[in-house]
Amino acid sequence: MRGGNVMVQIHEQRILAAPPERVFDWLLDPANLTVSPWFRKAAWLRDTGPGVGATRELKGVGFWVHEQLTAYEPPHSCSYRVVAGFPPAHQSGTLTCTPSGDGTHVDWESVYTLPLRGGGKPVEVLTAPLLRSFAFRAILTGCAKALEV
Repeated sequence: MRGGNVMVQIHEQRILAAPPERVFDWLLDPANLTVSPWFRKAAWLRDTGPGVGATRELKGVGFWVHEQLTAYEPPHSCSYRVVAGFPPAHQSGTLTCTPSGDGTHVDWESVYTLPLRGGGKPVEVLTAPLLRSFAFRAILTGCAKALEV
């Protein structure tokens, strides 16, 4: 919580019929995030690759964010936080890939809050279901389509 505000929590899970190494690499490649209709452009800033401190820029209609990796343990997990963006937001997330039978269990958690100047609670109420469907679920569906045989 920040300043007594309850953050929006998004938690998506899915089992994919592909090995953890491939799933993790696919999900960390910013270019693949554009399978989501939420994102129009995504890339590592300054041509860095994934690793602690690396920052990816995501752009969509009416917004942009810079997400910095705060933990990176391939092919198991990574964490990130938003370090800049418009509208302003406080966001962080963790992506975990765990072997599950012949595939991978993906567990993706994200929390965010928007300050009043970023739209506050009314915008959070509107964006939470959209982010869940058009970002998180769309990306996991895109990953499944790309990697599952």
